[in-house]
Amino acid sequence: EVQLVESGGGLVRPGESLRLSCAASGFTFSTYEMGWVRQAPGKEREGIGCISSSGGNTDYSDSVKGRFTISKDNAKNTVYLQMSSLKPEDTAVYYCAAAELCPSPYESDYWGQGTQVTVSS
Repeated sequence: EVQLVESGGGLVRPGESLRLSCAASGFTFSTYEMGWVRQAPGKEREGIGCISSSGGNTDYSDSVKGRFTISKDNAKNTVYLQMSSLKPEDTAVYYCAAAELCPSPYESDYWGQGTQVTVSS
C-alpha cells in the first residue's frame, strides 16, 4: 500500500520558520520526483516546488523562491520542505506528492493527506 504521510505543520508567527516532512512507503521512492502543493481556503491548488528523483535538482514557484527549500533523503524515503520567512499568505494545507515527473497540483501518482500550516500573529 502506497502511503505519503506529512508531518510538521502548525501555527507560527510571520517571519518564523517551519519544516515539513513527508515519509513515503509502498513504492520505489528513489525513482520518483517529489513535489509540494498547497491549497489555501477558497483558492486553487498551487504547486510550490518539486525535486528530482536523485534530489539533485529543484524547482520552485515564484511565490516561495528564496524562502522555501525542498530536500530529499532517499535512504530515509523522506522529502522535506523547509520554510522560512513565513508570511500570512503562506497559510494553507500542504500536500506532498509523487510522480515520475515533477508532480503538478492536480496530476500526480500519489498524494499525502495534507498538513495545515497557519501563519498568524
